[in-house]
Amino acid sequence: MECYRSVVVSRTQGSHRVPGGRAAARRAARRGRLPARTDPVRRLLPQALVVAALAGGTSAFVAQDKAVRLSVDGHTRVLHTYADDVAELLADEDVDVNPHDIVAPAPGQPLTTGTEIAVRYGRPVTLTVDGERRRVWTTAETVDAALRQIGVRADGAYLSASRSAAITRRGLDLDVRTERTVTFRADGHTHPVRTNAATVGEALTEARLTLRGHDTTSVPLDSFPRDGQTVDVVRITGRTETRVTPVPFLTIQRADPTLFKGTQLVAREGHPGARRTLYRVRTVNGERRRPRKLRSEVVRAPVARIVRVGTMTPPTAVAGADRLNWQAMAHCESGGRPGAVDSSGRYGGLYQLDRQTWHALGGHGSPQEAPPAEQTYRAKKLYVQRGSAPWPHCGQKLRQ
Repeated sequence: MECYRSVVVSRTQGSHRVPGGRAAARRAARRGRLPARTDPVRRLLPQALVVAALAGGTSAFVAQDKAVRLSVDGHTRVLHTYADDVAELLADEDVDVNPHDIVAPAPGQPLTTGTEIAVRYGRPVTLTVDGERRRVWTTAETVDAALRQIGVRADGAYLSASRSAAITRRGLDLDVRTERTVTFRADGHTHPVRTNAATVGEALTEARLTLRGHDTTSVPLDSFPRDGQTVDVVRITGRTETRVTPVPFLTIQRADPTLFKGTQLVAREGHPGARRTLYRVRTVNGERRRPRKLRSEVVRAPVARIVRVGTMTPPTAVAGADRLNWQAMAHCESGGRPGAVDSSGRYGGLYQLDRQTWHALGGHGSPQEAPPAEQTYRAKKLYVQRGSAPWPHCGQKLRQ
């Protein structure tokens, strides 16, 4: 009997089963021992019962033994099992499954001789299609089969892995770039191109277009080209221009008590400075754009204009000349205009005095620059010195 029992166990082990499940529990229950008897009859009776039990148990075990075919990811083997359903068989064979795996028939289905069980493990795929990234699961073992299963049309597409590449249970990162139509507009022409490029820059190269100097595109070169997208090539030429502009000078007025009020004399002429400015000038697709200032510097400083401003109150009375008709003579000499200058440019003012005479009388600058009261005051002084001789034609008006 011990020899027979070992044969049964050998058949079970020959089926590649892993102990466990209800089959293991049934075997364990049949290994129980009956109490020992002292007399020969009692000793023979248990032995007879054991033989009968073994004979019946063997028939029952043989009846529950099933020959099935188990395929795990395409690796098939034939098993003899006492499992009642698919789930128990997978547990006995240490085949772990999760919701992403496919088991057919379903784990709860009963087993009979000839049942074929197929297990396909799920594999995670990080799939990026035309820049859109997502995580999917597939039971396919190759990239090509996975694309068909997921439903991605990859005709003419770029694949980061070959179509025949295997997908292990650890998964795969797969980048798919389908063919798209991108149109470039450059130099007055359109350039459509079919591409699976990853960037606008790569598609631009495929269209045999070149960027030169400061040229650019209407979208970033590293952006993803979309189907039907139109990209403008912007031709940019640039140069620098230098412009020199004057810097105005200031006028500084300084009070001068030696000059009569109303008198202003230029002590120093002003001179404008010069500013040099550098501009960037761009032409975009043949159109000149507004220059952009780069830097500016004063290359010659302006020189301020200095003006002496009189603060002294001028006297009006000159003994020996106050009762004369100075208004009539002024009208005769200059038409009564304090700033009048004759055609030669030598004589000026109300009384048409030259500069030499004016300075001799204590005046500054030109007579026509002095206020009318000062001009009359110094004309009176001249009359006291020389009479009406300096005005041979109009001098007679003084007596009218």
